[in-house]
Amino acid sequence: MTKKEFKVLSPTAILGYGFPEASFLRGIEQKPDLIAVDAGSTDPGPFYLGAGKAFTDREFVKRDLKYMICAGVEHKIPVVVGTAGGSGADVHLEWCRQIIEEIAKENNLTFSMAVIPCDVSKENVKIALDEGRIVPLAYVPELTKKDIDDTTYVVAQIGPEPIIEALKDGCDVVLTGRCYDPACFAALPIMKGYDPGLALHMGKILECAAIAATPGSGSDCAMGTLTEDSFILEALSPDRVFTCESAAAHTLYEKTDPYHLPGPGGEINLENCSFKDLGNGRVEVKGSKFVPTEKFYLKLEGAKCIGYRTISIAGTHDPIMIANIDKVLQQVKERINVLSGDNKRSDNLFFHVYGKDGVMGSLEPNPNVKSHELCIVIEALCPTQDQANTLCSVARSTMLHYGYEGRVSTAGNLAFPFSPSDITVGKVFEFSIYHLMDTKNEILFKHRIEKYEQGTRK
Repeated sequence: MTKKEFKVLSPTAILGYGFPEASFLRGIEQKPDLIAVDAGSTDPGPFYLGAGKAFTDREFVKRDLKYMICAGVEHKIPVVVGTAGGSGADVHLEWCRQIIEEIAKENNLTFSMAVIPCDVSKENVKIALDEGRIVPLAYVPELTKKDIDDTTYVVAQIGPEPIIEALKDGCDVVLTGRCYDPACFAALPIMKGYDPGLALHMGKILECAAIAATPGSGSDCAMGTLTEDSFILEALSPDRVFTCESAAAHTLYEKTDPYHLPGPGGEINLENCSFKDLGNGRVEVKGSKFVPTEKFYLKLEGAKCIGYRTISIAGTHDPIMIANIDKVLQQVKERINVLSGDNKRSDNLFFHVYGKDGVMGSLEPNPNVKSHELCIVIEALCPTQDQANTLCSVARSTMLHYGYEGRVSTAGNLAFPFSPSDITVGKVFEFSIYHLMDTKNEILFKHRIEKYEQGTRK
């Protein structure tokens, strides 16, 4: 028997980015079978996982969730939220869970919610390491037990399986810790018997909502429709359309291999994938296949504190300084070493020169300065905040008055847009765990169920 179409509404690229009410209501009018949203990413860097903080604003996360959950409860549409709080550790999961509890109370909602923690204990990671079940990703060093000990939170990027188990229990809302981005979109249709390759590929595109449309937007809605042998993409704003080019481009988004997209337990194989323009801003995709791997790997993520940061932002408009900026910055570093009596003091000092190579750094293909002005971000990264404050202050004052060759004016070399000029940033984190763990084909992550009746948690 031919399956009916299965519609998935993706409101926004990341929970908290927002979306137009009109776009969301157009999606609800189509009677979707699922409302799903990816709430996190490693794109903002390791700080938010390491520090246990959200990178999206609470007010807008609540605003987005209110639309989604109220519509889901009213129309009996399951709602799945992946990677709660941005990074998906238990602290982020609880942050998002409390927001949902507020929404339930304020709107007198009745529903059941599955909460899926995705933290992995350090002891279990060490056991897996001893058993040879930890594999580094490309360009990542081998994991050590010290790395594990230094890490604050360790999360595993779950696939659809734990979400499916929660949905089988009849939960109206599913809130997960760290989750493979497409999984929150693909779990329910996979459970219903739709092709996993198509469901996951569609989820790969829907996880960024209308970013994959033209013109792209991370704060607008998109709809994906699964059929027996394809999926169809459409934007929910009259300002946007999907094209074959935009859908294909987003398929390649953040991937090094255009034909094989790895994830928990396998990969999406796109060797026979095709894109067809159906007109009216709709694109049909066929040929995506899910190929399981022999071992079921999950990606582990963790971050550790490596010091404290202070920065100062300054500009220069002096053509003499600009023409010799690399030489001037090196001389400033040497002067700081002399002033501090420590030849390695400036090893903790970094200059980011925007207008030259501030974005690409040493990879910049056109390093010759063509700008008439430069922005220089002075960064001090030290073991303590006081040390970072001192180093940044000395670097800023030294550069401000440094007498470089050819200098005519005796006034300051730098223009500061802010006062105070030095900004204390605080703790600095780096990814300490970015590895795959062989799970021995076990479903490691179990859900708990919370029930709300007329807004009261039972």
